[in-house]
Formats: sequence, C-alpha cells, structure tokens
Amino acid sequence: MEASNILVGVVGKTNVGKSTFFSAATELSVAIENRPFTTIEPNIGVGYVRKKCVHVKLGLPRCDASNSVCLDGDRMIPVKMMDVAGLVPGAHKGRGLGNKFLDDLRKADVLLLVVDASGSTDPDGNPVKPGAYDPADEVEQMLREIDEWMFSIISKDWDRFAKYVDTGGVLDVAGAIAERMSGLSVRKKHVVEALEKAGLSDKPLSRWSVDELRTFTRVLRETAKPIVIVANKVDIPEAEDGIKSLRRRFPNYPVIPTSAAAELALRRAAKAGLVKYKPGDPSFEVVDESRLSPRERAVLDLIRNRVLERWGSTGVQQAINKAVLEVLDMIAVYPVEDPNKFTDKQGRVLPDVLLVPRGTTARELAYKIHTDLGRTFLYAINALTKQRVGENYVLKDDDVIKIVAAASRG
Repeated sequence: MEASNILVGVVGKTNVGKSTFFSAATELSVAIENRPFTTIEPNIGVGYVRKKCVHVKLGLPRCDASNSVCLDGDRMIPVKMMDVAGLVPGAHKGRGLGNKFLDDLRKADVLLLVVDASGSTDPDGNPVKPGAYDPADEVEQMLREIDEWMFSIISKDWDRFAKYVDTGGVLDVAGAIAERMSGLSVRKKHVVEALEKAGLSDKPLSRWSVDELRTFTRVLRETAKPIVIVANKVDIPEAEDGIKSLRRRFPNYPVIPTSAAAELALRRAAKAGLVKYKPGDPSFEVVDESRLSPRERAVLDLIRNRVLERWGSTGVQQAINKAVLEVLDMIAVYPVEDPNKFTDKQGRVLPDVLLVPRGTTARELAYKIHTDLGRTFLYAINALTKQRVGENYVLKDDDVIKIVAAASRG
C-alpha cells in the first residue's frame, strides 16, 4: 500500500527554534508497528497529523492501527517532514546554506515557516533584546528569498520557452509550463490557478513583461508552496505583540502561536513517564510529583502558565494539522477487506489509514492501494452505509472503503 507522499517543509532563518520545532514534531512516545517510511534521510523525519479515529465514530471498542498510531481514540497519521537548512538574507544567491535550502525546498508540498514571534533575533539570526525586531519583517524577508529563488528558475531561458509555446502550436499552455517546472513539484492545477489569479490566462507568454512574470511567480509560489506561519517562542512575553503584527500584516496566512521548546519538553516528559500528555492537548497531568526535580517542576509550571493557559496549546500539533488537513485539504480514508467487520485479510480492525486529497475518487484510491487493484477495479463498498459505489464516487473524510476488483471475484 502506498504511504502518504505528503512532504511538509520546515523553513526559517537560524536561531528561531526551527530545529527544536522539527525535533518536537517528530518525537512520539509510541512506536509505529509498520513504519511507512523505510528510508529516513538525516534531515527527514516523520511527523503526525492528529484526527479522531473512525473506530470511535463506529462505536467500536478499539482498532488495530498498523501504518499509524491510535492514542486513546486519536489517530496519529504519519507524514514526512523535512528540516530545511536555515535561511539568511541572500540565500537565493547562495549565501549561507542557501543552495542547500533551495534544493530541498523543491520537494515540499507545504511549508511551515518558523519565525521568532518574540522578536529576539535579528535578520541574520543573531540574538537581540526581545521585541527589538518585528517578526512580520522576518516573514517578508523569507518570502522574498523564496520568490527570488523561484523567479530565477522560472525566468531562465523564459524568452525562448515563451516563443516556442506561442509559435509552436502548443495548445495546453498550462501543461507546458507545469512540465517545465515539474522539478519544483508544480502541477498543472497550480499553474492554471496562478494564471487566473495573475490575470494572465489569455495573454501570450512572449508578451509578458518582467513584472508580470514576477507576479506570476509569486502567485504560483502561494499556490504550489502554500505557507503556514509558525509564530514560535510564545513563552516569551514579547511574542504577544509579535503575533498581533503577524496577523495584521499577513491576514491571508494562518498564524499559529507556538512554543516548540514547550512541546519538546512535554513529549520527552511523557516518554519518561513523568506526565500524561498527548501532542496537541491543552493540558498535561503530572504522574507523580515526587519524581520531579525542582528544575523539572519549574519548567512544567512555566509551560502551563505561559503557554497552555495563555494560548491553549503549544501549537506544534496544530501547525501540522493546519498545514495538512486545511491548507492542503487532505482527508483520511480507511481501506478494509471486510466492510461488515471493518477488518483486513488478517482480521485486524481498521489497521490502515490513508491521507488523500479532497476530491479523490474510489478508483483513484484503488490505485493508491495497489496498481493492479486500480486497473481491475469493479466497484467499491462504503462500509459506513453498506452501499455499493462506482469508480467516480468522491471519497469523504473518514470513509471506510472496500475495493472490489476483477481479480478478487470468486
């Protein structure tokens, strides 16, 4: 079965807590029985989308999660996460580790832009007094770097490409642009949307001005590399003003108040058995006060008072969920073999869950499970309604689906 191929990029300048966020997001106290990603590169890890498990909706006492984890009724669904090299001004020109950053960025489907909401790092990532730097300026700087990088790729040999498209009888202009930019994980639907938003759908490519090409690049980045702003370091009081500034200047971007350090501390405390805590919870419970050192008690008190009670969560899980479930608009689907018992061939209850784009059809799901299943698809059974559905049935969130293929008739 094909594992989720979603790749979430964690980006930002140095010293804003980007690596701490990545560590917190990828550390889970429960191991996955059958980890879907067998090759993990040094800067690649596994994060988790948290959703209520469908076994709760069905009134079942339990599930047998295999390609994911079920924690007290919440399904933790794995997604790939990439910690991208820290950005500095001029990264698109190769300054710092800019080239490494840009090469990695090509593969990401959505970006978590980690910024220092407390304003305690300057543009180069050097420590300054909290509140001395506006995090909204930091976001503008990061977006400028990404836009300039994409423009350098798109504009290369643009005149020759535009002339070929305009005079060579190319009918599918959006498809030609998408093919040219496939290395950026840009799909045709992204190009179509960007052309429309930029007002360039009907204008020949060779007649675009440089400013129009830049506008198209920016809109394409917004479409193909959507961004969630992770407003980190909310445990520092000055972050309150920083978050207000971010929301005022970037009203179209999700801004998630976050303390990556608090999340990492809670996950490690939970793994050590000191607290009961599930990623994304608004609170935690100390297991045994006598086991805590004075320092550990002080840290947990700070997390409770400055982060959880003020912001409602540490923000790490919320940022991942926002990026995958809302920005990318993915839904969870549970494939089964027995639609009555909700089990697979081994009798395991709801062992697997897949994240698929909203709008995915039953046949497309079959292809994701196995190519032969998609090729010989006959129909599907919606296990929740017990109804038989055709290949064009559009899947809904938390659907439980049995695929029936020609080879399985007997």
